[in-house]
Amino acid sequence: MADADKALDEQLPLIEVVQRIVKLNEGLRSFWSSSHGWAPADAAELMGKSRLDRQASLSRSLLHWITADEELEDGDLILGWTNLGSLIEGTIKLFLAVYYEDFKADFENVKKTQAWHSKQEKVLEPDGLRLEVLVHYVETAKLFQGDDLALFKLVQQRRNAIHAFKDRDIGTPAELHSAMRAYLRFLRDTASRLPYPDDLYEPREL
Repeated sequence: MADADKALDEQLPLIEVVQRIVKLNEGLRSFWSSSHGWAPADAAELMGKSRLDRQASLSRSLLHWITADEELEDGDLILGWTNLGSLIEGTIKLFLAVYYEDFKADFENVKKTQAWHSKQEKVLEPDGLRLEVLVHYVETAKLFQGDDLALFKLVQQRRNAIHAFKDRDIGTPAELHSAMRAYLRFLRDTASRLPYPDDLYEPREL
């Protein structure tokens, strides 16, 4: 089924890929930004102060980077990777916030990453973690695997070009567009792994 979904996603026009991403992130924002009474108190408080509305806004910003390959400047390409990296970071943070109680109790894996404050001997809140730390944690804890991890690491590497004066590989527009499709699959899968009181509240992409 995963291969079939991937094949279908590859056939979608890029504008539809972005529209689906927008709709899913809008749905996630709508429910989880006010999840008191459903999510555990600490998790609901964490998500309540998070800016899930910016995930939806960043999703719409992807429209800037779906022009024809030959029309995308290097600067636009770097900004496109940064845009996508911010979305991935936000989606991982939302997943960890929803399962915040499990995250806080996972001392074994948290202590292997920078999600643990060694001096204060406490777990750091996921909303303050960098993408590098988030990826290290979810890989160590085996929360995401395979294609998702490959996507995280690719985008992390590409978007780091915005911080470096020295030459770095920024990939190609085609690679960025392929990564957008991969993000849609990751977002779809993540949304389906979150608990809802009723199917009515689960985000839809169509």
